[in-house]
Amino acid sequence: MALMDFIKKQFIDIIQWTESGDGTLAWRFPMAEMEIQNGASLTVRESQVAVFVNEGQVADVFGPGMYKLSTQTLPVLTYLKNWDKLFESPFKSDVYFFSTRQQVDQKWGTPQPITIRDKDFGAVRLRAFGNYSFRIGDAKLFHTEISGTRDTYTVADLDGQLRGLVLQNISNAIASSGVPFLDLAANQIQFAQALAAQLVPEFAKIGIKLENITVQNVSLPEELQKILDQKIGMGMVGNDMGKFMQYQTAQAIPKFAEGAANGGGIAGDAMGLGAGVALGQVLAQNLAQGLSPNAAAQAAATQQQPAVAVVNPNDVMTTLEKLGELKTKGILTQEEFDAKKAELLKKLV
Repeated sequence: MALMDFIKKQFIDIIQWTESGDGTLAWRFPMAEMEIQNGASLTVRESQVAVFVNEGQVADVFGPGMYKLSTQTLPVLTYLKNWDKLFESPFKSDVYFFSTRQQVDQKWGTPQPITIRDKDFGAVRLRAFGNYSFRIGDAKLFHTEISGTRDTYTVADLDGQLRGLVLQNISNAIASSGVPFLDLAANQIQFAQALAAQLVPEFAKIGIKLENITVQNVSLPEELQKILDQKIGMGMVGNDMGKFMQYQTAQAIPKFAEGAANGGGIAGDAMGLGAGVALGQVLAQNLAQGLSPNAAAQAAATQQQPAVAVVNPNDVMTTLEKLGELKTKGILTQEEFDAKKAELLKKLV
């Protein structure tokens, strides 16, 4: 009966894996009740690694090539199975294939704004996204730490773990990059390099080699975006605060006009009462002063010059007659009348 069972058994003489599609990282060769016979052929293609596992313990690891299985090509398995001189055939062993080609265009991003510390603004929140590529760098470590005894392990199965590692290390990457928060959007390559430096050792802990990572966008919170816009505006006017305020004034005019047209809000009410007209004139004057290079000096000189009064002689004579009547009635003394008369006569000179 034992002989008949032996004859009925199927023996494996060719072990290989042809990938049927993208996204598979690990695949277990289907053994079922079959056994590997002495001298069987193992084919490992380029971008593959094969691992023999005996009773849960990783034995021999094979890179690309064709192998004839024997005690010479299976030294670790030979030791584990206590094959001294004779090769025990057939034998059983789990065989796993791993794809070592690059897994490209893997997406990462912050589903919610994350909080980081910045030297200029303290605690701030940002959103960022990009892509990265990786490959299996250590098949033995990846098997023991990640894929285990599963029949198939895919990129989709690993995606959440790798995304978590990226998000976990963003704060440290920004801190180590030395790039101010407001300059991150203009220094995405430097940010990506700092992020890669943080992630390479983290990926290596699970047998993954990070090949490349990019930062495609960094989104600032709304309040900091306004600060950035103001900083750009200051740069446009040469960091001159006076000119910047005039620039802000020019930007405000259309908003007041829009409010007036819609008849809503404080601006609309003011414009409806006519106060908006005066406001528009003031804003226009400020803008005109900002556009004129010598406007500030001219305005200061105008304020310093005293106003020249124009006196009508008839008005002076009328005033003197009224003062004379007051003197006649005794309301003014002769001295007060003479002093006031002298003051009025000087205006005619």
